[in-house]
Amino acid sequence: MQDQNFTQPVFNALPPAVVALALAIFGVEMLLWLGARGIIGGPQAVGWRLEAIQEFSFFSPVLAWVFETGNWSFEHLKRFVTYPFIHGGFTHAAFVIVFLLALGKLVGEVFGNLAVIVLFFACGIFGALIYAGLVGDDRPLIGGFPSVYGLIGAYTFLLWVRFKSTGENEYQAFTLIGFLLGIQLFFGIFFNVGFDWVAEVAGFIFGFVLTPALVPGAFRRFMDRIRQR
Repeated sequence: MQDQNFTQPVFNALPPAVVALALAIFGVEMLLWLGARGIIGGPQAVGWRLEAIQEFSFFSPVLAWVFETGNWSFEHLKRFVTYPFIHGGFTHAAFVIVFLLALGKLVGEVFGNLAVIVLFFACGIFGALIYAGLVGDDRPLIGGFPSVYGLIGAYTFLLWVRFKSTGENEYQAFTLIGFLLGIQLFFGIFFNVGFDWVAEVAGFIFGFVLTPALVPGAFRRFMDRIRQR
């Protein structure tokens, strides 16, 4: 009878950066969720989510005000990197975490932990900028989907390269984002869901464009090419 190794984990280990980001989102959401139900924090905790949205979400008018006044203080700029950790509710945060774990694992195993961190925050920042520039909505931008869509962009780039190298139809790589945009379009037509999808699409595009620069050795090859000139 052949020996079986029962010490192998059921799930492959996730990259530490992905775990850290997922735990941060989960921790914030649980704090707000428990507070809203009066389990922690006392009566005033019921309003923690609203206070968090006011303090840490991204507001387009705030960015316009920053440009007008030149007040580039941390109090305002922090919103670019804090809004992905604030969500409208447990379900919202849960979907973000699921996508983060799935796509973060695929991207992190290829490019490493630093690339996951760079993609998450850079795509979130870019998504917020495009949201402010194109939409200018007074409603706050919250949630990690613009950042997660950046990881989808990176994953799409990987598929695109693989399909192209094997002679397959490279446009198959865009099946996932096409499906997600189809869902967005459906809800946009029949429900008033706002314009968060603008930030999400922007995050996807930036993730797709940024990924080649995160390929291991890309910076060294770029510097070698500069020196040759």
